Amino acid sequence: MMVPVTELEIRELGEVADLAAVARLFDSIWGGKPVSVELLRAMAVAGNYIAGAYEADKLLGACFGFLGETGLHSHIAGVASHGLGRGVGYALKQHQRRWALDRGLGTISWTYDPLVRRNGHFNLTKLGARPVSYIPDFYGRMNDSINGSDETDRLLVAWDLNTPQRTIEPAGATTALSVGDDGGPVAGGVDGSVLRVAVPPDIEALRRTDPALARSWRVALREVLQGLMVDGEVVGFDRAGWYLIVRERK
Repeated sequence: MMVPVTELEIRELGEVADLAAVARLFDSIWGGKPVSVELLRAMAVAGNYIAGAYEADKLLGACFGFLGETGLHSHIAGVASHGLGRGVGYALKQHQRRWALDRGLGTISWTYDPLVRRNGHFNLTKLGARPVSYIPDFYGRMNDSINGSDETDRLLVAWDLNTPQRTIEPAGATTALSVGDDGGPVAGGVDGSVLRVAVPPDIEALRRTDPALARSWRVALREVLQGLMVDGEVVGFDRAGWYLIVRERK
C-alpha cells in the first residue's frame, strides 16, 4: 500500500543542477534520455513551464511545457515509481493550472496514449480534460521502456482551466470495442448515438508479455476510436475502463 505524500513542495525550476535531476528522473522512467539538460535550461530561460515535486528535498515528479500564444502545451510529466499512487501527478497538474491562470491562460493541452487505462481515468475523469483529436503515430517509433516498439498513437486533449468537464455516463451505450476472453480486442457495433470503447487493463505489461497482442490493440483502438471521433465526442472515461462517446444525430 502506497503512503500518501503529506508534505509535498512543488516549485519552478531553472538552475542547471535542478534540471539535471529532472533529466535523470525522466531517463529512469522512459530510458533513452527523452530530454536533455541543455533543452530544459533553454526552455526555462525562454519563460516556459518547468516544475518539480519534492518530498523532503527528494525529487518525486516533474513536468514541463511550452508556452504558446493562447495556452500552455504540457509535453512531459513523470513521477518516480515510489511516488506513484500518492497524488504527486495531480499536485503537479494543479500547480501547472495555477501557473497558467496567473499568466492569463485558460487552456492547457497535452497528449497521452489512449491505451493506458490509468491515464484515461486521470486525464478525463480526475482532471476533466477532453479529447480534441486522435493522432496516429504522433512521435514516430520511440523504442523506450514505456512505449516499446509500438506506434505512438496519442489523444490530444484540452483542459479548460475555468470549467473542467465531468464524465457523463449515458445509458444504453452500444459496445464498439471490448476485451475478449483471450485479452485481445473484440470489435462490436458502431451504430447508435451513444457508444463505449474498452482498453486493456494493462497495456504496458502486455507489451512486455505479448507484443503482438499489444499491437493488435493499437490497430483496433485506432480504427474504432478515431473513426467515432469524426462525428462524435468523447464525454468521459468510466471506472470500468471504457471511453464513452456521444455521436451527433444525423
